[in-house]
Amino acid sequence: MNISSVSEWKDITLPLGKNIPVLPGGTSERPVQPPKVERFFDVDKGDKVTMSRIEINSHDGTHIDAPLHFFYGGGSIDEMPLDTTIGRARVIEIKDKESIKPEELEAYDIQPGERLLFKTKNSPGAYEGKEPAEDYVYISTEAARFLADKKVRLIGLDYLTIGSFKVADNVKDTHETLLGNGVYVIEGLNMSGVEAGEYELICLPLRLEKGDAGPCRAILRPL
Repeated sequence: MNISSVSEWKDITLPLGKNIPVLPGGTSERPVQPPKVERFFDVDKGDKVTMSRIEINSHDGTHIDAPLHFFYGGGSIDEMPLDTTIGRARVIEIKDKESIKPEELEAYDIQPGERLLFKTKNSPGAYEGKEPAEDYVYISTEAARFLADKKVRLIGLDYLTIGSFKVADNVKDTHETLLGNGVYVIEGLNMSGVEAGEYELICLPLRLEKGDAGPCRAILRPL
């Protein structure tokens, strides 16, 4: 690959670190913690090598949800077909400031098997603080049903979850609707600086055995 080809690729992945926002949840016994990267050997401190220990939630930062995330006995992330997240993808810019709705999607003539990445007002502002955003664009339950009926293979959104915690059952319903119909979900994309259009997508999760999700690196190149 030549230098000009390399420069065409755009990284749409959130960097994993202690300063990224994490979603609310957990219990007093199992609280949600930010990602932790600890160096236990460091050449800057006189060690012969540098080595780090990484502790993260499988849903921190940019990640892919597998059906197992919501379904007993559902497919795990290591069972995801590799071409689910590699190939042609379409970036759609959402104008609605509240949520993604079928009425806005109807104009895009969505076809079975498509990979769709949604750019909203979330990028990059929703990631600028350590606390989760109060107001972010999410996928409405109706839009999730619309996309499942269209039989797309992949959707991605530029926030840590596709659902809204402020709308009753929306997080549950959107995930179950999509994952239950074979639609994989990328969450935590950063679409800042990405224009609507056709792209080549390369995105693979860590191969976590029986994983409910997998942290991933996602890159785009215009077609």
